[in-house]
Amino acid sequence: MSASVTGLKILVVEDEAIISFLIEEMLLDMGCAEVWHAGGVNQALALLDEKTPDLAALDVNLAGAFVYPVAEKLARMRVPFFFATGYGKTGLAPEWTETPVIQKPFDQEALSRILAVVIPA
Repeated sequence: MSASVTGLKILVVEDEAIISFLIEEMLLDMGCAEVWHAGGVNQALALLDEKTPDLAALDVNLAGAFVYPVAEKLARMRVPFFFATGYGKTGLAPEWTETPVIQKPFDQEALSRILAVVIPA
């Protein structure tokens, strides 16, 4: 299964720049219109105060800070999102275990599969 990201604006919240740019490259290759980057919770929250993405990819642990305040804001905004983490589902706080998650490292095919789950039909 795959999903179209053609024309979408996607927020990537990731503290490792190389990983953030690798995700961006995959998304742009898939037809994404724009990728917005945030390296931490405060930066992501400030960005969300200014604009609304079509969906978001969130690393769980951002240099020791958990991304959950960003997830909460996205949920209030009704923006679909998924977690991208090296810990997998077992690394999530209990209240977030129903949220789609992709385990890092991942390739474009795996990213496409998680997007099919997250993007509204």
